[in-house]
Amino acid sequence: MTVQIGDTLPDILLQKVGNDIEPVASASLFAGNKMVLFAVPGAFTPTCSERHLPGFVEHFDAFRARGVDIACLSVNDPFVMQAWAQSQQVPAELLMLADGNGEFTKALGLELDATAYGMGLRAKRFALYAEDGVVKQLWVEAPGEFKVSSAEYVLAQLS
Repeated sequence: MTVQIGDTLPDILLQKVGNDIEPVASASLFAGNKMVLFAVPGAFTPTCSERHLPGFVEHFDAFRARGVDIACLSVNDPFVMQAWAQSQQVPAELLMLADGNGEFTKALGLELDATAYGMGLRAKRFALYAEDGVVKQLWVEAPGEFKVSSAEYVLAQLS
């Protein structure tokens, strides 16, 4: 079952990536915060690296001006996410979250079977807006598309 508007996000251990890598309960990330969580099928993949993450980096200050935090999620290991963040010059305040085993992604019902491409289980491309851990808006891309989860689209929906 896919997460729906009004649902509380699951509380699952993720790896928060920055200068260090630290485990963090997802509930603690969302508690008391307004946050956009966007997910990519894979770090270093073309659309993710050329458009998706760069859009949120470019518009980071616009989200923050609205009091909204940003987090990027991928079913990758934390070391890959750390290297990707460094290569993309991600601001320290933009949370990079590794869901290495896809547990959070599966709990959301937003997993993607990419075994046909040699990539295993991944996250669908999506974005959601949550307040205090409750989903207020959700945008899930159709396969192969990049429209409704872009930073520009999400920012326009929050305006």
